[in-house]
Amino acid sequence: MRLKARAPDFIIFLSVILLLTFGIVMVLSASSVKATYLYNDAFHFFKRQTMWALLGIAVMIAMMRLDYRRLIPYSKWFIIGSFILLIAVLIPGLGKTVSGSTRWLNLGPLAFQPSELIKLAVVIFVAHRLSQSGYKLTNLTKGLSPYLLLMAAIAGLILLQPDLGTAMAICGTIYIMLYVAGARKSHMISLGVIGVILIALAAILEPYRMRRITGFLDPWADPLGTGFHTLQSLFALGSGGLFGSGLGQSKQKYFYLPENHTDFLFAILGEELGMLGATFVIVLFFVLVWRGLRVAILCPDAFGSLLAVGLTCQIALQAIINMGVVTGLLPVTGITLPFLSYGGSSLFFTLAGVGLLLNISRFTPR
Repeated sequence: MRLKARAPDFIIFLSVILLLTFGIVMVLSASSVKATYLYNDAFHFFKRQTMWALLGIAVMIAMMRLDYRRLIPYSKWFIIGSFILLIAVLIPGLGKTVSGSTRWLNLGPLAFQPSELIKLAVVIFVAHRLSQSGYKLTNLTKGLSPYLLLMAAIAGLILLQPDLGTAMAICGTIYIMLYVAGARKSHMISLGVIGVILIALAAILEPYRMRRITGFLDPWADPLGTGFHTLQSLFALGSGGLFGSGLGQSKQKYFYLPENHTDFLFAILGEELGMLGATFVIVLFFVLVWRGLRVAILCPDAFGSLLAVGLTCQIALQAIINMGVVTGLLPVTGITLPFLSYGGSSLFFTLAGVGLLLNISRFTPR
């Protein structure tokens, strides 16, 4: 029996708003020097991020009010449309190349990342399919193979952009959803081993990825080349100390640390707000993931439960990968920190996913 809708989970909502506020403030601080140099406007990136944040909050509220079950009939079309857009990115003239990666579609004055759309679309699609046929997952051939083909197709298209970090986050999310839905542990262990081997092959076959791995293992071997990002990020975090140098007082943003308002924003945050500020952000992510998984456990139907697992784990995996890169625990890969890093497509679709999570929370028992 379906529960009567109630107020959404306030702790999830508050955690997201706090993270979003931190993000907008830090984007302004981290990007001001670069924005002044490129556009003669210190608020250029701040204004664009604020616009996307407002649009994202609007879609979050809309999704929060829309019954998540009404998405089921459209799940197939979401994933088909996302695939078409992923392919369109690779067509010369349609895709936009930035820093050697072709991840954006040109939409007039705006650039849109289809890989961010497919993050949301694949969670909805997989949650629906698993809720209908989860009992078949114990069969490797008939149960798991369609999802493995889906993972391979998505990862293949995204790796062509190239974007290993996003491919890993999407495949990791599907992997967790399969495990939660009842796949055998022996199958999941085997798939995990195969996944690690494929990631290693993806790194070996691309010289620039191999250079990133060698730079990660020993950044001091090439401090001005492959180890530059890692070393500058660690310098930023280390110089912040316990309390930080103060908001707006970063030295690394003066063209020392590349991508300081996108992939490495967390390093600037640690430099200016110190270990206390960085820890507070980590705690906010922890609270968000805890409450999201709580919603998944308490949800009265399989689709909503699996959807909540996928949405929550996607945010968690992306945050873990980004912070791992920034702290030198993982090789450098281009993936943003949810809610904080500059990036309109990422912010918009992440907030849309949070809206769905809040909607599911409205139908969980107290």
